[in-house]
Parts: sequence; structure tokens; C-alpha cells
Amino acid sequence: MSTRLPVNNAKQNSMTVSSSFKQYARIFTTLILVGTFAKHAAGQHSPSQPYQGKIGRNLAETKAWWPEKKKAPQNAPNVVWILLDDVGYGAISTFGGLIKTPTLDSLANNGLRYTNFHTTAICSPTRAALLTGRNSHSVHMGLFPQTAIGTPGYDGYMPLEKATIAEILRENGYNTYAVGKWHLTPPSDATAIGPFNRWPTGCGFDHFYGFLGGSTDQWHPTLWEDTRKVEPASDGKHFNTRLADKAIGYIAEQKTVDASKPFFLYLTPGAGHAPHQVAREWSDKYKGKFDGGWDKYREDVLARQIALGVVPKGTVLPARNPGIKEWNTLSTDEKKLYARFMEVYAGFVTQTDYEIGRIINFIRKTGQLENTLIVVSVGDNGASKEGTFVGVVNTNDPAQTEAQRLQQNIADINLIGTEASKPNYPLGWAMAANTPFKYWKQDANSEGGTRNPLIVFYPKGISEKGGIRNQYSHVIDILPTTLDLTGAQVPSIINGYRQEPIEGTSLAYSINNPASPSRHVVQHYEIMGSRSIYKDGWKAGTLHKKGEDFSTDKWELYNLNEDYNERFDLADKNPEKLKELRELFDREAAKYNIYPLKDGTEKELDYNPLYQRNEQSATVFYPEAGEVFGIASPIVPYRSYTITADAEVLKGSEGVLFALGGRFGGVSLFIKDGKLQAANNTGAKLTHLVSDKPVPAGKVKLKYILTYKEAKEPTDAAGTQALYINDVKVAEAPIVKAQANIRNTDEINVGKDYITQVSDRYKGPFAFTGKVNSVLVENSKDQPLSLGSK
Repeated sequence: MSTRLPVNNAKQNSMTVSSSFKQYARIFTTLILVGTFAKHAAGQHSPSQPYQGKIGRNLAETKAWWPEKKKAPQNAPNVVWILLDDVGYGAISTFGGLIKTPTLDSLANNGLRYTNFHTTAICSPTRAALLTGRNSHSVHMGLFPQTAIGTPGYDGYMPLEKATIAEILRENGYNTYAVGKWHLTPPSDATAIGPFNRWPTGCGFDHFYGFLGGSTDQWHPTLWEDTRKVEPASDGKHFNTRLADKAIGYIAEQKTVDASKPFFLYLTPGAGHAPHQVAREWSDKYKGKFDGGWDKYREDVLARQIALGVVPKGTVLPARNPGIKEWNTLSTDEKKLYARFMEVYAGFVTQTDYEIGRIINFIRKTGQLENTLIVVSVGDNGASKEGTFVGVVNTNDPAQTEAQRLQQNIADINLIGTEASKPNYPLGWAMAANTPFKYWKQDANSEGGTRNPLIVFYPKGISEKGGIRNQYSHVIDILPTTLDLTGAQVPSIINGYRQEPIEGTSLAYSINNPASPSRHVVQHYEIMGSRSIYKDGWKAGTLHKKGEDFSTDKWELYNLNEDYNERFDLADKNPEKLKELRELFDREAAKYNIYPLKDGTEKELDYNPLYQRNEQSATVFYPEAGEVFGIASPIVPYRSYTITADAEVLKGSEGVLFALGGRFGGVSLFIKDGKLQAANNTGAKLTHLVSDKPVPAGKVKLKYILTYKEAKEPTDAAGTQALYINDVKVAEAPIVKAQANIRNTDEINVGKDYITQVSDRYKGPFAFTGKVNSVLVENSKDQPLSLGSK
């Protein structure tokens, strides 16, 4: 019989820093064992049950008995969690924004809008907290897996003692599916050889279809299904359409096999994270809609929010965020460019809503919609501040000034949203999409970074349609809410691991009681040193500036009960309250693994353990593997490397021998027009090196050597690149530092260049028409490994 694990609503049993490190040591001992028993970690907890039949000498004397199978209660509801990416509070029509989302409007109009819901201010921590019902640092995901350090709050290995909602629901008889973005797998595990216990299928999901990293190209996604690579399709479908197709297929398959069995779908599209890519038929729906600019947008949206009741009457907009220009001061070309950026973003989000609607309509077709709990977090943080003040059409060239980038963007305006672009809108629109709050994604001190719309739809369990709920809530509350509404029980042991308390607060108390007071009354936040603490309507926080001493951070104090969007800092007027809250933050930090603070600029940071396979001085690639994703290549930023292809060339042979990366950054070695060529693509600049003599027929060794010498600025001279045929140098040219900064590990191909292509001198896959026996890639281990943070 399953037992319900306690929910740590009161946040009692405080853990000291010392005990946290003891737990850390114990978990890492477990991780060593898990490496040996990865299959166990991915399976269900299903110990043998004592035999209850009778064994006779023959069948006539025998009473057969079968172990009881896990089975959901009759009429248990299906569950759908939808998590959008980089969508602010004031973006979508459901919460007063100007981006039309009729599917989400319908869910909210027939369900509930939660107006005081919060995320962690950035993606991976929000996802870890959502899936486990525990605080992000508590499950070791204080930042990204690729910026992990060896401390309990930041190592990126979610403890198996803190199971996911998928593991819990699967133990309660559900089928479980994850479709879309994951971004919770440690980099050294994110290859085709695993281990897989921190992939979706190792975290309770029966099937997974999507991408492991933080973002992907919407026209040419890097895809996995379960734990296997998916070869890129050439049918021209948008990634959102692929996700909807796959989700519908999973549900259809399950309802065909066992219509009575409930399912859990975790749907996490890449939208609206950059790159903002969508067909013109969607972006052109907004032609001219944003010509009034971000200042007018904020005014219009605030009025709509007040009318909807998702923002209190009397709310006043804060001043523009620092650095954002008044729209009316911009040039005609700037206005045209910036409006187009927003048209594409809006079309992207509306198209996402349409594809979500296809899934909802299919659930309706099966007759299951009335018995389906749908929870939508509109964003995993506030709107993104990563698009610069002038926006991004493609990868920024570090050699360009902001003025030069602006002119390049104006010239490339018609590329925005296409497969030849990797766009993100300018910061003015991020500010507008967070209306009525200030600041944006990453700012864990602000409501603009942490407050997102929440929609709860459950016809069988919600008596009021279109209701507004103002209770304070956090992403860790969704898991216990789901358990309460479905009646699912949390086994004390899952997959052999004794479970630790859930830290969120169920919102079930508020579903049919809009006037009930908030039960989640204390919550901490921390991202890259920016941090805050909330208690009973009061909030203290600090916006940390990277590279500065944390002890010099200036704290602010707000009474959110009276100052909804943090316009009036009360730190000087009420120092005792500020002191009380800062002391509370310290207690929470000790309890939930928040210390040590880091902002990514520290010299002491060492990301080498995350990329252990890259520490091999040589890797041999075989064409039989075809395509390798993950960190399998030893080519790393700012280190000399050599690519050597062992090939057999026929008369007229051409094609790609080896390619790392694609259109937005990488290196490829290929033969074209009889010459050996190398393409080096920084993302901002593409250069080619061509041999001065043809490649001979027969068995040959074809080599590319990049020799890096330390340089300061991206445009500074930094060594050479050279081509060799059978150890004879046939080309050489100088490089600058930017050309040694190869980071793309999503696309590694042997004998072809799939997905997107490094060079514009060929079209993919440009398969080699001779024979590639193998490719040896070597790096210079005596140079420091410089990976940096995301």
C-alpha cells in the first residue's frame, strides 16, 4: 500500500550547512552506485510480492496467484502540464497582453487564473523545482547543468531521493510522456551512451521526444526520442508542429491500448525562447500591430490587465528599465526593425498556442477533456533580457559596436524568423512583455524576473469558470496541487530510494475558495547572486552586479501588499524589517543549499569535471556512428586542435569528411572542386581555407590544424590554421581569437553535414562520395580548458 509522503508546507526540520554537506557526500556515494545500476534507476519500484497462492504436486492441487499490478483509481484524471519558455506576465491575451492565445484564453475562461504565481527567474532551476515539488537549490539545480560546481546546491545532479511527478504518477498507474525541452541532464551524461538516469526516461517518463539543452533551432531541431538520436527530417515542419504530432500520437496510442488508464503529459515547447522562428503566415498576422512601440504597449496592456482583474486597480507603471530608450526618440529604421522583431515573437507564441490547441482538441475527441487536469505555467521566468538593446538577428559579432550591430540588423530585417536567422527581440520588448513589473529574466530579486501567469483547468474539480485567484504561490506548489486533485499517493520508496519531504504547498485549498488566505507565506529566490526573500507580503532583495563583491550588494525592501509592482523602496524607512528578512534569507540559504553564491565570473570556477570526456586528448570518430550529439568531441574553446581524416578518394570525390556545429557556429573539413577545404564559422563570420593543390585519388590523410595562441580580444591575432594532404602543408592562414571559440556540440557528423551546415559552399548533407574510414580529433591538453557559463 502506498503511503503519502509529507509535504513540507511549514518548512520545518531545518537542515544546517554541515548536514547539507553530509547529505551531499551520501548522494555522491549513491551516484557511484547508480552508474553501475542505471537500469534500476530508470525502472519502477516493483519488489517481488510474497506468494499468496498454493503450490500442489499438480495443477489440480495448485491454486494459482498473480502479483497485484499497479493500477490507477477508477476515473482518475489525466494530467497535462504545459510550461512555456521566456514569456513574461504581460505578453499573452489571457493576462491582458497583445499576443493572441485563444487556446490559453479558453482554458483560463473555463478554469482559473492565478495572478500571484512565481518561478525561479531562469529555466533549469524552474524545471527542476516544478518536476520535484522542491526548491531548485534543494534539488541541486541552483543554475544550469552546464554551469554546475561541486557543491550541493549547484552540482546539477537531482537527488533520486526527491522523485519527479512523473515517477510518482507512474507509481500510481499513469503512463507518462515528456515532449519538448528538458535542460536537466548533466553535460557528461548527455550523450548516446548515457548514463540515462537523469534523462527524462530515467526520471519517470515512459517516453521522451525533444531536446536536452536550453534551446534549439525551430526549423532544424536537435532531437532525441527516448535515449536515441532522431535523424533530422526534411519535411519543413516547424518544431512546435512536431511536438504536437508526437504528443497526440502518444495519447492516441495509449487510449487505444487501454482507454481506462490515465496519462501524464509534460509539454514544454521551446517557445518563446530564442531563436524566435516561425513561418511568415503567423508573424504577418501582427503586421503593424506593434508600430506604436513598447511605451504604448505597456500602457495598453496595463489597462487590459486592470479590466481583466489580473492586476489591482490603481496600479501604475514603473519607470522604464535602465538603458531602454523612449520609443518616440527612435529613428524610423529602428522603429521598423524593432516592430518586426516583436511581430515575429508574437507570431511564434500564437503559433505555439495553436499547436497546444491541437493537443487539447484531440483530448476532447477522445472524450477525456472533462476529466483532464491541465496546468499551464506561462513562462519559466520573465521575458528574456538576452536580446541586447538592438536585438539579435543572428549570432552577435563581438567585433561590432552596438551601432554597427544595429545597422547589420536593419539590413537583415527580412531574415528575422527564417531558418537563416537566430533572432531575439530587443530589451525594450522584454520590458514591455513583463508589464506591469520592472526588470526581467535572471533577476531573482524582481517580480519581473519571477512572476508568471498560471492557468488551472479541471472541469471535474473546479466549480467556478473564469475565476481569479490571488493567493501567493510558487512553482514548487504545482506538484502537491496535482497530487491533491488526482488523489495520487507518494510511495515512501521510489525506485529503491527512500523519499524526502515535498517542499511546496498545495493550492487545492484555493481552487473552490477564492477568499482563502495564502498558505505559502515564505519563499526565497537566487540566480547568479541576485536574490530575494518573501514573507507575508514583504519582500527584500538585491540585484547583484556580476564581478562585484556580494557583501557590497545593496538590498531593497518592498511591501507588496501596498506596492504591487515594487515602485517604492522602504529599506531606509524600515531598516528593522529589512534586517529581519535578510536574516530569514540566511536561514533559508543554509537550509536549502543556496550558499556559496556565485555569478559566473569567479576565477575559482572549474567546469572541467562537467566535460570529462573532453579531457581525452584524442577521439576517433567512425562514419558508422553517422551523427553524434552531446559533448563527445574534444574540440573545446581556446585550445589547439587537429582533425585528421583517414579517407579513400575516388576520381571526382567530394563531400564532407567531418563537421562540428552548423550554420550558427562550427568547423567542417570537406572536399569540393577537387580541393581540400576547411570552413571556420564563428557564428558571426564564416571563413574558408582552400588547398593550393588538388586531393589525389587513393588512400589519403587529410588534416586540419588550428594552432591557438592566447589573445585578449575576439579580433586579436591568435595563431594559425593550416591544411595538410599526406602531411604536406597545402594552405595556411592566420586566425583571430573568435575563430578558436568553437562551442557547438549539438551537431557532430562524420562523412556528411546534417541539420544545419557549417559552410555556405555546399547544401546538406553533402555526403562524401569516397570513403571515410575514420576521423581522429586531437586537442592540446597543455592549454587551459575555457568553457565559461551560459
